[in-house]
Amino acid sequence: MIEIGWEQRVYPTAKIALVVEALAAEGVRPQDALRGVDIPPDQLSASTVLVSVDQVVQTYRNAIRLTRNPRFAYQTGLRAHVSLYGMYGFAILSGMNFRETMRFVVRYHQLATPLVKLQFVEESARAVWKIDPVPHPSIDSQLYRFIIELQFGVHVSLHRDVMGASFCPLAYHVVFEAPPSDPNYEAAFDGPIFFGQLENEIVFDAAWLNGVPQLGNEITYSTVLSLCDDLHDTLQRRTGVAGKVRSFILANLGRHASLEAAAAHFDTPIRTLRRKLTEEGTSFREILDQLRIEVAIKYLRDTQMTIDDIAHALGFSETSNFRHAFRRWKQASPQQYRRQLRSSSSDPGD
Repeated sequence: MIEIGWEQRVYPTAKIALVVEALAAEGVRPQDALRGVDIPPDQLSASTVLVSVDQVVQTYRNAIRLTRNPRFAYQTGLRAHVSLYGMYGFAILSGMNFRETMRFVVRYHQLATPLVKLQFVEESARAVWKIDPVPHPSIDSQLYRFIIELQFGVHVSLHRDVMGASFCPLAYHVVFEAPPSDPNYEAAFDGPIFFGQLENEIVFDAAWLNGVPQLGNEITYSTVLSLCDDLHDTLQRRTGVAGKVRSFILANLGRHASLEAAAAHFDTPIRTLRRKLTEEGTSFREILDQLRIEVAIKYLRDTQMTIDDIAHALGFSETSNFRHAFRRWKQASPQQYRRQLRSSSSDPGD
């Protein structure tokens, strides 16, 4: 998976446009749906406009605030079709083998899905999509649930586009608990939903994978696959030096990650690496701090790791140093922040 900074504008506008159109159906003005996103409404359909994860997150936050529909995220996901995703979607549609199509989706999903990591496994008679939101620091319990619901809807819709309108999951699994303020929450989905699970999953009958794609075409698939390779390479190049440094730090987060070590890894002088990062508007320290914030929040929110263990995993020599740094980042101690996260996730008003 290519490591990309949250602020880097490298993605098409598809996901933002999907949400804006769904809000427009409720009577919400596009300029309100895009408040704080820094994209004029008339630019959403422009193929030259690229957006960042930060902009997608802000759009989703706007949707949570503006929608009157408690089922908005899942139903908006159902509005997504393969045509939304350009060459990536065309490749999905033209695949000759459903199992190969699933592998393709996992390999290239960053071309369309900046807010989740995907895995696909086949377990005996079950096929399972595993969906994990990326550790963006702004993702709280409410936004976490929104992302999962939206992605569930997208997956079901794309499966129906490719496998047929009768496709239906056997079950959904989610790590969060049922919203206490919404007793009819489960009825919104096309299948039973199980709460408090270890992972977010869509489970369906593996027999669906044995079907014959109706629109599969070997020549078309081969051609479009080559184009997706080019798009993926372009995405890699767009990440720039900061993206490569981010990837290096992430791989060495539990060890001593330094500018000197990064320069040695990339076989470039320290001064040159520092200058290139400055030209991209960042620094080694800023990237390191941002990654530590993101991963710390994920650990505090999604695991039972102790504060000592989190400090060690983030490469701090002393737990006290981690506590000082975290208070500087979030104006709260790690313990306080974890309590706030848990309080937010159990809030009936979520």
